[in-house]
Order: sequence, then C-alpha cells, then structure tokens
Amino acid sequence: MSEFNRRSFLKAAAATAAAGAVVACSSTGQGAGAPRALGKSVMGLTVAPMQVVRAAIIGVGERGVGFVSHLCNLDGVELKAICDIDPQVTARAVKVAEKHGRPKPDVYGKTDKHYLDMLARDDLDIVIIATPWRWHHPMAKATMLAGKHAFVEVPMATTIEDLWDLVDTSEATQKNCMMMENVCYGRDELMVLNMVRQGVFGELLHGEAAYIHELRWQMKEIDRKTGSWRTYHHTRTNGNLYPTHGLGPVAQYMNINRGDKFDYMSSMSSPALGRAAYAKREFPADHERNQLHYITGDINTSIIKTHLGRTIMVQHDTTTPRPYTRLNLIQGTNGVFAGFPNRIALEEGGSGSFHEWDYDMQKWYQKYDHPLWTRMGQEAERNGGHGGMDFLMVWRMIYCLRNGVPLDQDVYDGAAWSAVFPLSKASVADRGNSKDFPDFTRGQWQHGKPLGIAS
Repeated sequence: MSEFNRRSFLKAAAATAAAGAVVACSSTGQGAGAPRALGKSVMGLTVAPMQVVRAAIIGVGERGVGFVSHLCNLDGVELKAICDIDPQVTARAVKVAEKHGRPKPDVYGKTDKHYLDMLARDDLDIVIIATPWRWHHPMAKATMLAGKHAFVEVPMATTIEDLWDLVDTSEATQKNCMMMENVCYGRDELMVLNMVRQGVFGELLHGEAAYIHELRWQMKEIDRKTGSWRTYHHTRTNGNLYPTHGLGPVAQYMNINRGDKFDYMSSMSSPALGRAAYAKREFPADHERNQLHYITGDINTSIIKTHLGRTIMVQHDTTTPRPYTRLNLIQGTNGVFAGFPNRIALEEGGSGSFHEWDYDMQKWYQKYDHPLWTRMGQEAERNGGHGGMDFLMVWRMIYCLRNGVPLDQDVYDGAAWSAVFPLSKASVADRGNSKDFPDFTRGQWQHGKPLGIAS
C-alpha cells in the first residue's frame, strides 16, 4: 500500500470509528435523529473518469461467477483479483475469465479475512461483494476504508446500525457504496420508469412490490450454495428477509430520497408453517433440517407510508407454492401498470376503457422502451443474467465510472430499501405497530434530483 493510501486509510478508519461511537449512542432504529455527518453528502457523488476500471470480486459462487463473466465481456475493465474460501468456485471463476481471453486474476481466500489482504492492493478501483448477507456490511466498510468503491449484493446490510455505518463510511471516505439492485435494470421496470417520468400515470399514489419466489428447495443445499446459509435466516427473523427486488424500482418511480422519502412502516406475518412441513416431508426425521425452529412467517406484508402521503405494499414469500411475482404495480391519478403478467389501464391515452386491462405490451415497448434498453437491450439479453438485467446493471456501473457521472443508486438508496428487513422484524414483534424509517440522507432528500432517463 502506498504511503498516501495508507494515510487515507488510517484517516478514514478513525473517522468511521467515531461514526460507530455516535451511532451506538443514538436510537437509530426508530428515527430518533441522525448521527452527525462525518463528511459531506454523497448524493450525486462523481469521481474522476476512469480510463480503465480495475476490479475485484469477493464471493464468486452463485452470484459472483456471473459478475466474472459480465466484467470480462466489457471493454475498459480489468479483473485483477477474486476472493472466495471455496477453492471449487475460485477455480471455476478463473476458468471463466480465461475462457474470455482475460489474464488469470489473482486468487485470495485462504481464510475468512484474506479479503483484507486483497483490499490492501494499490491496483484496485472497485470491489464487488457477492457473499452471504452477514459479510456485506464488514466487507463493504473495509472496501471503502481501503480507498475502493464498494458494490454490494442485496441486501446492503441487515441491521439499522450497520446501514448507518455504511452511510457514515461512504460520506467519510467519499467512496461509492452501491447496493446492486439488478431489478432496476429489467426491461419492464425501465420502461415503467420512463412512463412515470413522462406523466403517463398522472400523479403517483400507490405502489406494490414483492419477492414471491418459492425457494424451499434451497433447504437441500447443505454444504454449499445459497441454501447452506440462507436457510438459517428463517430461524432468526420474523419479517421481510428480502425486500429490495420489488421495492427498488417502485422507490425509483416515486423519487424516494429525491423529493420524497419513506416515513414509517407497519408489518405483519402469517404463521410459519411451510418450511417445517417441507422438512418433514423431504428429510429423515433425525435430519438437521428437522431440528430447526422456523419462525419467518410464510407470507409477510408490510405497508410503507411516504412523506408525501403515498403508500407502498411490500410482500415477501419464499415458502408457499405459488407462481413467481414481484408485483411491480404503480398507481397514479390517470391509471395503473401492473406486472406478472404485464398489463396497463389508463383513463386517458390507453385502450379506451380503464375498466379492462390492456395486455398487449408491444405498442408500449415501441413507444416507451427506456433508452438504456434500446441501446443495450440486445447485448444484455445475449449476455444474460436474469433476462439481461444483470449485465445491463454491470455495464451501467462501469459506464458511470468511466464517464465520471453519478451512479444510478447510491448508499442512501441501499440503506432505505434494505431497512425494511430490520424494521419489519421490529414491527411484527410489536403487533404490527408502525416503525419510523431513519432519514439516512440527513435531510438531503428534499434537494435530491430525481433519477433521470439516461441514454
């Protein structure tokens, strides 16, 4: 590490340690007042354009190996290093990089903390973190303290205190900390954002967002893959464990943190029956999965009220047998869009009657496809990743860094969207009574500019 970077690291570490002390002394969980800022706001943060973005990835298993491929498919990117404690997945990631004709990345992962040695390198600009949830906060914080920009898988963190810590660290270091909510880059979500910006639905009133995705089968992943660690979260938290996929796009439609903000939320859960029943059916009676006590309600429903009075319903269900949906509903004074399946009803400018759904999306795509999708959609679909949204997200991240423009999502977005996790837990435990959202922007939401329609 160069002497300059070493001084910067130590200065940032001291600042963030002070932030932690302030956070610990305040009731951050229920909006009792934000801890003092340790640096200027990072809303709209820009960095000097990078001719080449030098990247590393921590976690190259289920999600991370896809990022290896996406980075290797982009110009102006060098994948310098990867880190994972599982040698099988690091070997696979190296093969993916070499298959794309890229130099072999350096490999870290001898211990759980070996990533710190990787972060000490001087030849990294960004670090992508695709690890189990408990590692998101410490790894993102360490990344910023080491002078790198952090890009974190969802959720950004799972406690209000850790979310504040990442906000404080981003402001203290003036480094990006972006939660990589890929659904914000789906074709449908981008189109709806474009329609909202053009006033197609009128003044916005209400949104609905969800992550309804039957994942009981992950309980059979015992030694590796997502189920080997995610299953245990269903024994620890009764609330919404995974709020951001559906919520992120709706929050962008509503300009959350950019003219409006989440105010408070109430949450309730159904009984937790499905996982225990699945374990009883699929595993021997003495199997470890049958010894666990599952407490996460099979279906969690939360209602958010925003400062401007809008409402958002957010649901979570990874247990019951039902079709996949993120809902993706946005209602305005002139009509509504709803997803899964896509349909539109408008009072003016629609098919003639708002009493019937219009399911024909082609004419709407032709008129309102987002410029990003028009420009990159075919390449995104070719490179894959949830229909192309993963590739487009990574492309856009690199584009912003190489061109010195703000990222589409900042640390305040990641904190607000992720806060549903701990706040839902608190509300469920308190008979559904409302819990206040912290204002992670410290009032800057009143001055933030809405996310534009980038071309």
